[in-house]
Formats: sequence, C-alpha cells, structure tokens
Amino acid sequence: MRVTALIGLLLGALLTGCTHEREGPVALHYAEFKTQAPSGNIVYVCHAYGCKQQTRFRFTEADIAAVRDVMKKARNSDDAKGERRAVAYAIAWIETRVGKEIGTDKDRPGMDFAASGDPTQQDCVDEATNTTSYLKFLDHNGLLKHHTVARPFSKENLLRGVAGWTHWTAVLVDKGNGQRWAVDSWIYANGENPAIVEAEKWYIDSLNNLPIAMR
Repeated sequence: MRVTALIGLLLGALLTGCTHEREGPVALHYAEFKTQAPSGNIVYVCHAYGCKQQTRFRFTEADIAAVRDVMKKARNSDDAKGERRAVAYAIAWIETRVGKEIGTDKDRPGMDFAASGDPTQQDCVDEATNTTSYLKFLDHNGLLKHHTVARPFSKENLLRGVAGWTHWTAVLVDKGNGQRWAVDSWIYANGENPAIVEAEKWYIDSLNNLPIAMR
C-alpha cells in the first residue's frame, strides 16, 4: 500500500510538472554553471548554449545613461509594477546593445536543436544567466528600487516530451510583498521585451500559450 501511494505521488508530480527552486545567493548560480559573475559594470555574456562560450562586455557611462533614460521613459508608475515595466524595456535595450557587439543580435526565439555551439544563439540557460547579470548591472547602478535579484530557477514536465524540457528563468523579488517574478527573455528573439510574470504561473502550462512580452 505504501509503495502504491508513493508511485501515485511521483506520477502526480510528473504530470503537474516539477519546480526546481534554487536557494541561496545569486553567486551560486554562476558557480553551478561554471560561469563568471558580473562585477560592477562588467558582465560575461553566455552564448552557444549552456554557456559554452562567455564573452566579456563592459557597459560604458554612455550605456548607463541610455539605460537610465530608457527606464525613466518606460516607467508609467513609481511602484513595483512600473519598475517591472521599465526593467523589461531595459533588458530589451541591453540585449540589442550587447548583441550588436558580440553577434548575438541574430539569436532566434526559443529552442533550436541545430544551434548548439553556434555563438550567435542562446538557450534558456544562457538567457537566464545573462538576464540575471543584466539585472545585477541595473541594481549596481541604483536602478532597482522595488526589487532584488534572486537566483534563477527552473521548471519541467518531462511527460510532455520536448515541450516539457527543463527551462530556466531569471528572477526578481518584490521587496514589498516578497512576490517572485520570472523574467524570461528566451521565448523571444534578441532585443524583444522579456515576459515578466509571477513565478508560480510561469512557463509550464503550454509552449503554445506562452506569457506575452511585458509592454
């Protein structure tokens, strides 16, 4: 009876999908994937899938001023919701800026199995790591008032086959209420606004019904 109950619980977990939370500081994510953490205005951009390649990029004072301006124009309220909207536009601007410099401006949305090893392409590990680094860059420059940057996490539902493969996302946490927000750039082409949705509602439902980009 106990074995039957255990099997039932395991099957139920698979059918509903698994969430792999990662506790602890953001630095542990970089250690887990053997990548270099950002330092001030310097980030190490992952590409070629699974962070096979990492390219150093330094944001200039002009870049910082431009990002600040983008966020100021995009922010439509001085609260956490307005800040998330501003973050979405900032991430899109950063991806465009960085992409032109290192060649990832050609990155296609979603997963392309033929793209592994292609330095112009990025998978969800690359995207989650890079977005986390960009969020840390924003925080370093005092551009996050209502959120902190958390360690990325993943979800999966392997019974759905390829559509349910493990998928990673960057995470923001609302300082006011503790709500975790997934910041997902992977589902859109380079330079598009990411989706920013409640972490518990993110991704696993259907690849044909993904969260819309934050506008």
